[in-house]
Amino acid sequence: MLKRLSACLLLSLSLSASGQTADQTLSEQISQLDRELQALQELGGKIDQVPERDREILLSRVDQRSFRVLNKLDQISRTVAKLPEDDPDRLAFVERLGGELADVGPAIIVRIGELDERITAYLQDADAAGGNKVAQRARADSLDGQRFKYNLALAKVVESREALGLDASPTRDYLLEDLYLHAEVLSGRLEFADAARKEIQFRLGQDPANADLVATLNTINADHALYHEELEAVADLLQRLGANIDTYQAILLQQGTGVSVDVFRPNVALQLLQDGWSSMQTAAVENAPDLLFRILLFFLVILIFRYLSRLTRRMVEALLARSKADLSSLMKNILVSVSGGLVMALGFLMALSQAGISIGPALAGLGVAGFVVGFALQDTLGNFASGAMILFYRPYDVDDYIQVAGAEGLVKEMSLVSTTIATIDNQVLVVPNSKIWGDVIRNVTAQRLRRVDLIFGISYGDDVEQAEKVLEDIVYGHEKVLKKPAALIKVHELGDSSVNFAVRPWVRTEDYWNVYWDLTREVKLRFDREGISIPFPQRDVHHYRESPPPEAGA
Repeated sequence: MLKRLSACLLLSLSLSASGQTADQTLSEQISQLDRELQALQELGGKIDQVPERDREILLSRVDQRSFRVLNKLDQISRTVAKLPEDDPDRLAFVERLGGELADVGPAIIVRIGELDERITAYLQDADAAGGNKVAQRARADSLDGQRFKYNLALAKVVESREALGLDASPTRDYLLEDLYLHAEVLSGRLEFADAARKEIQFRLGQDPANADLVATLNTINADHALYHEELEAVADLLQRLGANIDTYQAILLQQGTGVSVDVFRPNVALQLLQDGWSSMQTAAVENAPDLLFRILLFFLVILIFRYLSRLTRRMVEALLARSKADLSSLMKNILVSVSGGLVMALGFLMALSQAGISIGPALAGLGVAGFVVGFALQDTLGNFASGAMILFYRPYDVDDYIQVAGAEGLVKEMSLVSTTIATIDNQVLVVPNSKIWGDVIRNVTAQRLRRVDLIFGISYGDDVEQAEKVLEDIVYGHEKVLKKPAALIKVHELGDSSVNFAVRPWVRTEDYWNVYWDLTREVKLRFDREGISIPFPQRDVHHYRESPPPEAGA
């Protein structure tokens, strides 16, 4: 077969590589292909001359060279396909593909059949045992890889012929049928390997120290991974040929170890949901006598875990109430909610398992639904992220007075999505956390002490020292003004109409406004009694009258 394939390819070299209209790159490609074909023919002609023990190795080398030649031929075909349809080189090459090169596809098919025979012989070798059996299996796997490479080369032949307007339906039909059959076999192997793996894992749970079970599980896992990789390659090639591979993508997703981007395709997601529904129907039919019992057991488990969820929430609330840890109200609420939610989620999964429902496809379907919902609610997810940052850094807590995102008031409630603020005039504002975290956060009541900043002005004609003494008496006479830190009473500035004093006493945060209002009122009353005036802005206006213009003729 290899000699036949080399001969078929060698005939393509009659394409004019030296014509005046030929592209130089095309000429170079054909010359290089010519040299590789000559070497391939020489090597293929020596296969029958080597001992039997070396023949398999030589055949493998010939296969590798054949792949390179077929790739070169594919490159030439793609180059020719870019030429105008009336180009002489294109017409000559198309004529060769329809004539001498028409046997390339069938020759590859014959070689695939030869590889199938060799693979079967290696796998069915009854004399092989121990290390020899492992070696035979390795040779079979290697030949299986060679077989797939020929399938890939056959796909390129189909694409090349169709790109040049030639009929490739027989080769395409054979390749699709072969790939579909191979995909079905690999799907069955994957499912068998997965079932065997679960059985071994169950037995290992009862006997963890069993070395034979561990070795068997490792072998099965390796086989499962190999079958998964092979099915993925076959599915990709089927998709390249325009075939529908939704079923195989669903199998790959179910049997894989992670989430693939294919799960987001509508057809694959529908296939997963259908598989889950089919699994539920099968379980219902096969366990009809026990169906009612399983349903009752399902609801019983849900009720039990609902009670446990409430009990867990109460226990967590009690522990947090007695805990000395400095946790924010939001953190406490989240811990309570998460603890109850986890217990309820665990109960739901246990209820499903007790009902005999396979949760694998259902979880995959929920993953698809979660992605869709997450994409639709991406702004809400941004609020969640901001809420998590507020939870972690704690810039404010419930009952703090804050100024954020243009809102000001007392924090009444916090969640991962929003913060509820009550304003001074008793309005309720619900501010998204993303607005808060992306802006300046001013926590007015975060500190235990606050400074009251006041400015009082006196007339330029008043006694500065007297005013300063009066202010000291007023400030230090107030019972809620703290002795430490000491209050600051200083001449602040010489204004346009007054001499201004800066009065800055320290108070407890909760006494801020009472002290502010008390001091302001008392300063006015004392200044009046002491004869100290509080001037208001004054301005002198000077009016100038201009002389009238002289009369005409004067």
